[in-house]
Amino acid sequence: MDHYIEISLLPDPEFPPNLLMNALFAKLHRGLVEWGDNRIGVSFPEHDDKKPTLGKRLRLHGSEQGLSELMNHNWLQGMSDHIHVTGVQPIPTPKGYRRVRRVQAKSSPERLRRRYMRRHPVDEQSARQAIPDSATETLALPYITIGSQSTGQRFRLFIEHGPIVDQPVEGRFSHYGLSPETTIPWF
Repeated sequence: MDHYIEISLLPDPEFPPNLLMNALFAKLHRGLVEWGDNRIGVSFPEHDDKKPTLGKRLRLHGSEQGLSELMNHNWLQGMSDHIHVTGVQPIPTPKGYRRVRRVQAKSSPERLRRRYMRRHPVDEQSARQAIPDSATETLALPYITIGSQSTGQRFRLFIEHGPIVDQPVEGRFSHYGLSPETTIPWF
């Protein structure tokens, strides 16, 4: 992973940045699924966990060949009026490496109860006692709102930028460009 592409959102009076980032990320996800390769990672250099926001820039990390192949798939169609895209560039000397991963909240007590009942021989009332309505977890992380291709439902994809570490970890990324283990160069 020695190259990157940076995609910046342009100011738009009709659409707020988070809505444009949602659309951009959804297109990236579809592009990664269609391309079928798990060698492209993402990061959000302007993310701020305190606000929480992902900012107005998206970086794609990978090899020069991999990034060029992805861009040849025309996955950005329809976004040209809303973004500025750099060419494939070599990564400058990184400050370190970090994991950019998906974090899932345990947000539905009903779903947790159904799972509990499948794994334990208990009835619904026992599951309700084991998992009360107050068992919801909320996350204070930036997120993308995206639609599921399989179910059609919209959900929040929470994204965490881990701490900066000294050594890179090689591996694969999901079709969201995220990984719980693999690192991207941080610069």
